[in-house]
Amino acid sequence: MSALPDTGSLRDAPRTAPLRRLLGAEVRWVLRRPRTLVILGLLALIPVLIAVGVTVAGRRAGPGRGLIGAVAGNGLVLPIVAVTVSLALLLPLAVAMAAADAIAGETACGTLRGLLLAPVSRLRLVGMKAFGVLVVAAAAVLVLAVVGMLAGLLVVGETGWQLVTLSGTTLGIGQALARIALVVVWAVGQLAAVGAVALAVSAWTEHPLVVLAAVLGGLIVFGVLGAIPTLEWLQPYLLTSGWSAAVDALRDPMPLTGMWDATWRALCYLAVGLSATIARMLRRDA
Repeated sequence: MSALPDTGSLRDAPRTAPLRRLLGAEVRWVLRRPRTLVILGLLALIPVLIAVGVTVAGRRAGPGRGLIGAVAGNGLVLPIVAVTVSLALLLPLAVAMAAADAIAGETACGTLRGLLLAPVSRLRLVGMKAFGVLVVAAAAVLVLAVVGMLAGLLVVGETGWQLVTLSGTTLGIGQALARIALVVVWAVGQLAAVGAVALAVSAWTEHPLVVLAAVLGGLIVFGVLGAIPTLEWLQPYLLTSGWSAAVDALRDPMPLTGMWDATWRALCYLAVGLSATIARMLRRDA
């Protein structure tokens, strides 16, 4: 007679995969998507095109030259300029694409049903998807910053490892890298808010294109509303109204009010977006 299985050992066996394994699998899946690699490649071209354009044009920083003109002969400015310029459209596009694929894309492909039936809690599933979107946001900003630094030093830079601020002062390499890192972290936080809202839309639809249209359309509407003087009272509630604050990192002394206000605003959007996503996923049928 065969021995009965030890019910105690079966009861103690893990019913779900370790969180580290789940997050690792999500990151590998996200970074292997062709569209993610394409958008990261496009983002890498932005600082290179700015560097080549400024160098060929032979522009020099000075009054009335604008933000792009400040890059001429001042290579360490390029990463901050590239992040600021891309924050208007390309960076949110990358995050919205990742969020659209995270839930709506899985629904369209029929794979979300398997995830909902798997022995993984719905809350942990939302955490996995949110982490994948955050990884894409961080990767996109880091690509801009790293390629921007390389292009700035190799193609543009005449000041070497120094940064000339918009105020006319010169910063050493340590202070310059600290300001670039601050802009990177701040930009990732802004994109996390965009990703949370996009993830919420993705949880309520089965069509990834709806997510892209809703998120990018909403950001464009926010930009238009923020440009109307009579609607100035709306600006504290618009996510995009503080995105120009990244330029403050190029001033000396550096004002932090703009970045701080934008961070609090992003945290509010992040909380609302994740709450809506969790509420939908907890009630969603398998």
